[in-house]
Amino acid sequence: MKANKYNRFYVLKKIFTSLILLFCCINAFAQTDILIRLQLTDKQKQVYPDSAYTILKGLLAEAVAEKNVLAQAIALQQTGYILYHNSSYAEALNHYLQADKLFHQTSRKDLIAKNLDNIGSIYYSNRQGNLSNRYFYEALKIYQELNDTAGLATTYGMIGHICEKTEKYDSAYYYQHLALQYFIAIKSPQGIADIYENIASIYEDKEKYDSSFAYYNKALGYYEGGNDLISQINIRNNLGDIYRKTGRFKEGLEQTRLALKLAVRTKELFQINSAYEDIAKAYHLMGMNDSAYYYNELSRKQVLAIYSKENSKQVAMIQAQYDTQQKNKEIQKLENDKRSEFIITVATIIIIILLLLLGTSIISRQKIKIEAERRINEQEKNVYETNYALMQTDLQNKNLVEDNLKSELDIRSRELTSYTLNLIQKNQLLDDLKLKLTELIKDDKRDHKKQIREVLKQIDQDFNQAKYWDELRVIFEQVHQSFFDNLNAHCSDLTAAELRLASLLKINITSSDMSTLLGISQDSLRISRYRLRKKLKLEQGTNLTAFIQNL
Repeated sequence: MKANKYNRFYVLKKIFTSLILLFCCINAFAQTDILIRLQLTDKQKQVYPDSAYTILKGLLAEAVAEKNVLAQAIALQQTGYILYHNSSYAEALNHYLQADKLFHQTSRKDLIAKNLDNIGSIYYSNRQGNLSNRYFYEALKIYQELNDTAGLATTYGMIGHICEKTEKYDSAYYYQHLALQYFIAIKSPQGIADIYENIASIYEDKEKYDSSFAYYNKALGYYEGGNDLISQINIRNNLGDIYRKTGRFKEGLEQTRLALKLAVRTKELFQINSAYEDIAKAYHLMGMNDSAYYYNELSRKQVLAIYSKENSKQVAMIQAQYDTQQKNKEIQKLENDKRSEFIITVATIIIIILLLLLGTSIISRQKIKIEAERRINEQEKNVYETNYALMQTDLQNKNLVEDNLKSELDIRSRELTSYTLNLIQKNQLLDDLKLKLTELIKDDKRDHKKQIREVLKQIDQDFNQAKYWDELRVIFEQVHQSFFDNLNAHCSDLTAAELRLASLLKINITSSDMSTLLGISQDSLRISRYRLRKKLKLEQGTNLTAFIQNL
């Protein structure tokens, strides 16, 4: 019996393993197939951008469904390229940034660096040089790490181009020569020609036309060797510009007519328009305004033709995208349905086998789980009870602290009242002594007038000794902590005497006691109250004592 059980288990295990391997092989083939189709689309996107855009959308959806991160990133990057070359910079940037996040989940650092160059190019097109350089320098670090000479050459050329456009010509020249060295190292004629053209542009901006002319001719030689007609048109136009800037109008016209001939041959409408504009400029500088007007008219008509063609092209592309998208959705739906049926079938078989293999272990594991949950519940109960006891203790401590604070405040209030009463009694005593001594002075029969005057002087000084007020203020602020801050918020230029009056109003003592404490008469006290009221800008009818009490 044991041998039969063992044999059945072994057979089930072999079937399960085979199914898993089959599923993995199918999944790997599907992912490889997506990457192959993306390579084909990469070649198609420059010639048929509208069709490529629609295909890429379908491939992106397929890659998402199959969780193929690399394919998703490549599809987003290629879509961004098409949008960028159709001047949809915001959408292109969004696709490149999404691709960047996905590329970082893979180990393809070369694709990360290339995507960073793409992001930098978009920021450059939006005239955000600082952001552009940030991404170019990040790409440089990766290319240096990978020792990717072609990537370094391309990125250095881009940085140099930005430096030129921001008129940092020394830096531009430095980076272009770095790029040139790398392109020479990998023997890239196209790259060498592009750098020569960039260096020539730098010299042209600096009005060093002889050097610029020489580098344009070097670039032209490489472009003619590679049969790059578009680049030859640009070089011819630039040579024509240099001839015009140096006063050689006929030679300039000759170069521009050669550029026009190549532009007509390649049906490059923008280059044809540029050639017409340059020819018109040359004739204008030569004083042949009739010819200049003629070519300006040709240029204007060419612009209208370009505008019309671009509109038609965009409309056709949008329509083609819509039609193709609808068809692809239907095809994709059928393919997804078939794939889903197959996956469901395989998944069902796997689930059944798993249930057979794992069924015997579920019961025992369930018992262990129940026992573990019981222990956890007991622990949680103990923790809860402990926390509750701690909370009760903490609450009692807080109540004790609050009671202590209230008791201390009551003590301070009594101290303030006692201290104030003592001051009143002391000042009252001094006031009585002063009256008696004054009467003695009026008595001419006495001969201690000088000594009595000294005593009176000391008594007057004692009325205004600041230390008693300082002690009173310390106790007062302990009881009424924010009173003086609130008072200063209403008026910040109160005198020391006015602050004393305000504090006495706050503790609500009688006017006679106030005048005794302050050492002034009742009339002087009324005047002092009036001045304090005026400084506080109280409205007529507002009670000063009530106002002070509420602060």
